[in-house]
Amino acid sequence: MNSKLIRYALAGCLSAVLAWAPVQAKESKALPHKEQVNASLSQAAGKKVDEKRKEIIAEAVTALKETFNALKQLEAGNQDEALKALAVATGKLELVVAREPALALAPVEVTSTTYDVIATADEIEAARKEVIRLLEAGDLPSARELLDSLRSEIVVNVVSLPLATYPDAIKAVTPLIDAGKIDEAKAALRAALSTLVITRHVIPLPLLRADEALVIAEVLAEKKDRNEKENRALENMLNVAEEQLKLAEAFGYGTHAAYRPLYAQLDEIREKVSGGKYGTGFFDKLKASMERLKAGIFGGSEPAAKKPARAQAEEKSEQAKTGDAG
Repeated sequence: MNSKLIRYALAGCLSAVLAWAPVQAKESKALPHKEQVNASLSQAAGKKVDEKRKEIIAEAVTALKETFNALKQLEAGNQDEALKALAVATGKLELVVAREPALALAPVEVTSTTYDVIATADEIEAARKEVIRLLEAGDLPSARELLDSLRSEIVVNVVSLPLATYPDAIKAVTPLIDAGKIDEAKAALRAALSTLVITRHVIPLPLLRADEALVIAEVLAEKKDRNEKENRALENMLNVAEEQLKLAEAFGYGTHAAYRPLYAQLDEIREKVSGGKYGTGFFDKLKASMERLKAGIFGGSEPAAKKPARAQAEEKSEQAKTGDAG
């Protein structure tokens, strides 16, 4: 889908900030943008985008393109071509509804944007206090700019057609054209295009980094006869995980109470691996707590019932392949 068309459709009704401003706290240094996240984080973002792209419905994409085409033809005075485009759009939407009668949103485009800063948890806390000071001083523009930069995340945006209203809105345009009400027809098409829905999926980078550190730490913790270098690496990975959790907490990804058990469980792991001790299952409790934290922040995974049947079938196929491989 042409991104210019999407931007045109959303103009005046939706806006997205695709850049960040450097964080400035009164008592701290500027928090510069990290030039690029590491490969594993990029892979995580790519996985989420690919997961959402599987849900894109080709017929819905065609319907949207033909809606734009119909508007273009009307503006050029080509009423017959506009009617043909609307007929194609209507037919494609009828196919979508027939195949997915319970589907509320038909995905047509997926994009992702990364926001990141390099900072300590203390610097983030200082910046949060500065936001409060600016708000209390009535300086909303500065507070808004600073607050918007206080994030470290990948945002996956899914643009969809609302199936409860969009098909009927398109059908209602044809009678207007037949009646010679071209200006009204164009206004109706623009109104329909303005109803596109953006669903945001947020992936906190500090939690991804904590997960990555814990994966490495777990491998080391299970190794018998670790050497001194490996012991230092294990300790370092546990420290990195804790630092990233503190960052996630400072950014507000979850409540403070949700993080208390995680720090305690990290201390338990440190005790279990101290003095070169090793074993399996040391990280099970912490990983379970991390999953509960993520579910608490974003409500867990998307219910399968909300996914197009095609995406569900592909997902089941992948699960079957994994099962066979195991």
